[in-house]
Amino acid sequence: MSGVIDGPWVAPEDDTASAAIAEIGAELDMFDEWMERYQYIIELGRKLPPFPSDWMNDAHRVPGCQSQVWLEAREQDGRLWFAGASDAAIVSGLVALLLRVYSGRPQSEILETSPQFLRDLGLVQALSTNRGNGVEAMAAAIRARAAAA
Repeated sequence: MSGVIDGPWVAPEDDTASAAIAEIGAELDMFDEWMERYQYIIELGRKLPPFPSDWMNDAHRVPGCQSQVWLEAREQDGRLWFAGASDAAIVSGLVALLLRVYSGRPQSEILETSPQFLRDLGLVQALSTNRGNGVEAMAAAIRARAAAA
């Protein structure tokens, strides 16, 4: 994909947000049990680009998450690029899933892509209530950043 920027920003693997959601669904469907899916999600988190330690502060913290989650956004060439991290392995994986869907996309595509996919894929229901609320808070923070762009 053209226009990829250097640094901690997550580059899209799929051409569109909807294609990313479909791919994530297909990948999760490869596993019969949620414990296997959790392991897969944790592995995704381990592949996130390193998040700058000087961004791990309250200014970058996503409110509403049980674990600490940090998020930064940058606009370039008509696209919003996101970087994120968490202090919890499973949450880092959820950050990776969200950034796969939303990072590197135009503002309009981010705003048109409802976080309902988190429920449609069974992710929110499979998590503890606090983690489910947290992943929805992360999606809301991403979409709020896009709305402000």
